[in-house]
Amino acid sequence: MKQILGKLRRAVQDFNMIQDGDKIAVGLSGGKDSTLLLYALSLYSKFSPEKFEVCAITINLGFKKVDYTPLKEFCSKLNVEYNIIDTNISEIVFDIRKEKNPCSLCANLRRGALNNNAKALGCNKVALGHHSNDAEETLLMSLLYEGRISTFSPVTHLERKDIYVIRPFVYIREKDIIGACRKNNIPIVKNPCPANGYTSRQYIKELIKKIKKDVPDAESNILGAIMNTDELNIWDKEQISKICKK
Repeated sequence: MKQILGKLRRAVQDFNMIQDGDKIAVGLSGGKDSTLLLYALSLYSKFSPEKFEVCAITINLGFKKVDYTPLKEFCSKLNVEYNIIDTNISEIVFDIRKEKNPCSLCANLRRGALNNNAKALGCNKVALGHHSNDAEETLLMSLLYEGRISTFSPVTHLERKDIYVIRPFVYIREKDIIGACRKNNIPIVKNPCPANGYTSRQYIKELIKKIKKDVPDAESNILGAIMNTDELNIWDKEQISKICKK
């Protein structure tokens, strides 16, 4: 966990993510990323120069036969407040709306439920387990599917709710998260969504793997490009049209 905590601390400091008195709700899905994030933040809170509190929120999407007992026991072991919020999101997405591409609507509904309940619990920040691979995949998805150069920010302020979303794992690779989960016996609850593994994100993940065979530094170069604001060369028609003056 030393490597994980070191990179988490660097991200927290680089992006000024945590301040004294924060109450941070970790969005605990039960997957490897969010569960390790909860563990890492609970450890970090013990030696962080900023004094803050951590709690966990699981948004139950309404799928049947999901057992959250391992997460309850894990939070109890960490002495972290745990909240399960029951919703009918799965019914809305799959039964009522019958979405062919359900991920976008599901994500919006989950985020709304998470942020609203975090606010109700007195939290001023929500922590999500997105890592550096997620940032790279989001950039390519935005470029290929939406025609935009965009990815998520390490820190976002949701003005309407006056709550901050932080992503302390942005410097951490997915493979390191997998290794840390194995070494520290982090409990994982299987994702019950029928679309899991068949999404556009999964396609982009596999695409990057293929690219890496020919370009081994592809991942680090994409992440470097995300942070290289000094060399963002895009077509600004207004600016370019002024270059050749009559």
